[in-house]
Amino acid sequence: MISAIIIYNLKGEVLISRLYRDGLRRSIADVFRIQVISNPDSRSPVLTLGSTSFLHIRHENLYIVGITRSNVDAGLVFEFLYKLVDLGKSYFGTFDENVVKNGFALIYELLDEVLDFGFPQNTEIETLKRYITTEGLKTSTNTASSVVNLARIGKKDDSSSNGNTKSKGAITTQATSATPWRRPGIKYRKNEVFVDIFEDLNLLMSATGSVIKADVAGRVMLKTHLSGQPECKFGLNDSLTLNTRDVFDDEGDNDDDDSNIGHMANAGAVKLEDCQFHQCVRLDDFDSDRIISFIPPDGEFELMRYRAVENINLPFRVIAQVTEVGRLKVDYEITVRANFGAKLYATDVVVHVPTPLNTTDTTCSTSGGKAKYDPAVNQIVWRVGRCAGGAEYSLRASAQLTSTTVLKPWTRPPISMDFSLSMFTSSGIMVRYLKIFEKANYATVKWVRYLVRAGSYEIRY
Repeated sequence: MISAIIIYNLKGEVLISRLYRDGLRRSIADVFRIQVISNPDSRSPVLTLGSTSFLHIRHENLYIVGITRSNVDAGLVFEFLYKLVDLGKSYFGTFDENVVKNGFALIYELLDEVLDFGFPQNTEIETLKRYITTEGLKTSTNTASSVVNLARIGKKDDSSSNGNTKSKGAITTQATSATPWRRPGIKYRKNEVFVDIFEDLNLLMSATGSVIKADVAGRVMLKTHLSGQPECKFGLNDSLTLNTRDVFDDEGDNDDDDSNIGHMANAGAVKLEDCQFHQCVRLDDFDSDRIISFIPPDGEFELMRYRAVENINLPFRVIAQVTEVGRLKVDYEITVRANFGAKLYATDVVVHVPTPLNTTDTTCSTSGGKAKYDPAVNQIVWRVGRCAGGAEYSLRASAQLTSTTVLKPWTRPPISMDFSLSMFTSSGIMVRYLKIFEKANYATVKWVRYLVRAGSYEIRY
């Protein structure tokens, strides 16, 4: 499996090096530095030299590299590397060079627990936090003079000298239990479940108004405060087609009825692709009744990821007419229409209108919001702010150009949008119900939220 994990900074300096298999020397770190970090032509995330493969990801100012000498599943290695980043952010708030330098003792302890002889073991964040704590650990990403005390390993009330051994045994027991993602004996005074469905909408529309490509990248995030060992059933659209591709290492949970669940428009036929679920999910009965069953982990986690490329609901329609008047002027007429229900409101609505590189000044007038030319990015930035469903706003602008000695045609970069829209999904996915079965038969409070944000939302003209 994974023979070594090495973390570099952008200069190629080794910050963390952990070897799990025999047959590798520490000089192996020089190979990646020379072949990838110092090579501007290297773009592939996988480098194979002889029988040794280097699989890496880049995060902030770090290279996180997994080295292997066997024919491994590359997807599994990359998933594990991203999980390391999530662990770092969970423990430190951020994960960059300063954090690695200041918290190397804790990082080495985590590497010892999450990999055993190169095989990924328990990467559940909440489980690890119960036994590998950060008491006495102080880090700062703003100053290089941060002081780090030794991270404490073991339970908070475990003060004996063999506490480290006990904690490792506890982790092993937890990892090999029937539900390693959930510890026994959890109790809450108030039992609640929070479900967030986040979608990033990507769109490229032609100048004639036809959709060139559109897709949705979605996540179902849950936060559970449930007592005992509850059995949850999560029901989605009746007309949902799901292409399950993989099970990944995260967590999920659900609720009883459908109170506090917001209404969503356009919840028709839904087809999801590239779906990935947390390991706690049991999909045996999904094909017949569209129900996702599982015992949820405790706390916050990602239950499901998905993509949608069909029947996409576009919350905004942008109509743009751009006219070049001679060589020294460009006129703009832009209309933005909100194609969602009147009871919904989009926030943080911003339209970015590109201008030629030789723009010297602009004049703008709008029916809503404020527009201003930003010379740093050669754009007219039109900030609508809060936009009600069914509303329509327009922008009229003119860009004054300076004459140039070399005539270069304007490439006309696409207009782009930013927005955030609650209680709406572009894929049409909808929670039908959340049910919880637990022997204590307690009442639960459920909260469901839908949120669509603009990913790459571009319109040509």
